[in-house]
Amino acid sequence: MILIQDENSVRQPLKAVFPGKYIQGKNALNELKFLTESFGNKGLLLASPSVIIHVLPKYQFENGWDWIHIETFQGECCREELERLAAKVHHDKTDVIIGMGGGKVIDTAKIVSDSTGIPVIIVPTIASSDAPCSGCGVIYSGDGIFEGVYYLKMNPQAVLVDESVITQAPTRFLVSGMGDALATWFEARSCKSSGSSNECGGYATHTTMAIAHLCYKTLLKYGVQAKKDCDLFLTSEALSAVIEANILMSGLGFESCGLASAHSIHNGLTVLEETHSFYHGEKVAFGVLAGLHLTGAPVSEKEKVYGFCEAVGLPTTFEDLNLGNISRDRLMEVAVKTCHPTEAIHHEEKKVDPEKVFIAMRAADAYGRKRKTKKAQI
Repeated sequence: MILIQDENSVRQPLKAVFPGKYIQGKNALNELKFLTESFGNKGLLLASPSVIIHVLPKYQFENGWDWIHIETFQGECCREELERLAAKVHHDKTDVIIGMGGGKVIDTAKIVSDSTGIPVIIVPTIASSDAPCSGCGVIYSGDGIFEGVYYLKMNPQAVLVDESVITQAPTRFLVSGMGDALATWFEARSCKSSGSSNECGGYATHTTMAIAHLCYKTLLKYGVQAKKDCDLFLTSEALSAVIEANILMSGLGFESCGLASAHSIHNGLTVLEETHSFYHGEKVAFGVLAGLHLTGAPVSEKEKVYGFCEAVGLPTTFEDLNLGNISRDRLMEVAVKTCHPTEAIHHEEKKVDPEKVFIAMRAADAYGRKRKTKKAQI
């Protein structure tokens, strides 16, 4: 819904949301037991199988991990998984939940905490999205198709980010996070221009708009070096800065400033099975590029954003998303879902419809292919 401000209307309030605590550093996971005990006496740790196998054994507390029940995430933030975990929380009388892993584990833990009324601690093991700090979670079908957004009563009580863990994850996760974070400034700017409300039901503060812009500048300054350092498993100033941009700045920025075309195009792309193997931020990045064409961004800005995506390895063409032979009809399916009445693409300043989105996506692909062809000829 777009809320237009004018002199004759009652001005909507400025609203911003933040997590209760944000802790980031090397070996920050050592603080988890103490942090958990500050919130409750009977905890449940929801973790992906890879985290249970590869991360937990590297961090041994005085009594190992006997102080908390470890539950394996079943793979999708869907209604069946949410109901299963909520029932377990009630049965075991759990009073604090920890979500450790990627975006879907994190969203699941947040939604379960909200529905059961217990605090949540978020421990991202990859910096692939801005989910950790946010007060919402994305629900998918059991087959991975976007269904909707669940809005929590409040943001996580604590977010614990261990740079040493994130550095050991495949670099593709960090790059995906950069794609998600890349959308933050452009969507914030669109919401500001159109007078649209943010995800909190108000208008962006000067503080969060500045954070959104800082997120973009941080990616441009440190993104390429951070990717190189992550390839070498090195914690560094650049990597630390990009982790903060991906998780904290983007998390605060998107929620307190608002969403627009980039995330709606991501949601539209989820109808195509070919895109299910790509990460959230990779599809969002293409949504950013399509959004630049949709909104008539200047060539200089397009060149800068395309150049950044190419430098870090984010998709710039349909072929990069395994959609090289996409038909008009199937691409129009994406455009129609993108323009569903509840989608944030309607926060753009100009009115949009499926045909305009279809044209913008085709234009983004053509621009990306032209740049690749030009580079290959040099």
